[in-house]
Amino acid sequence: MGLAEKFEKEKLIMGVIFHDREIFDRAMEALTEKFGKCDFATEEFSFTELFSDYYDEEIGGEAFRRIFSFEELVDPERQAEIKTYTNQLELEFSKNGKRLINLDPGFISHGRLMLPTTKKTGFRVPLKDGIYTELTLFWARGGWQKFPWTYRDYQSQLVQNFLTKVRHRYLEQRKIAENLI
Repeated sequence: MGLAEKFEKEKLIMGVIFHDREIFDRAMEALTEKFGKCDFATEEFSFTELFSDYYDEEIGGEAFRRIFSFEELVDPERQAEIKTYTNQLELEFSKNGKRLINLDPGFISHGRLMLPTTKKTGFRVPLKDGIYTELTLFWARGGWQKFPWTYRDYQSQLVQNFLTKVRHRYLEQRKIAENLI
């Protein structure tokens, strides 16, 4: 029989889709207050031009995308709690029932990227409080591998290059933590 152990902490990332930069700045202020300093970030790019206009109407114009990683590692057991918090932030920044910003937390370990969500479907695993998680990418053969359900932006080289950089930093942090024990 195997013995249950504490989960190893993982790297928290945050995907942000926005149009209004003032709302973006306010949301980032709230996120860094809650989760600490960011250590890496993508450049801003047009989600609309590169991937889809899916968010344009709701957020009030062309959708821009940035992804951040946070310095401090977090327990993956917090996925539901963190997704609930980002949902509440989205609600705070909404207007007339429309989200003006989309906040998607993710968790990177040495071998995978998990994205918590409220959307229920066959390949998502229930966590708690109406929050599910999905295995979005996995690391094998020296790179990120996708699934049929992996979002287009997470399949892109642009995003995967960023995730690789974050994964590398995570592995460094993990090694440092192991040496402290």
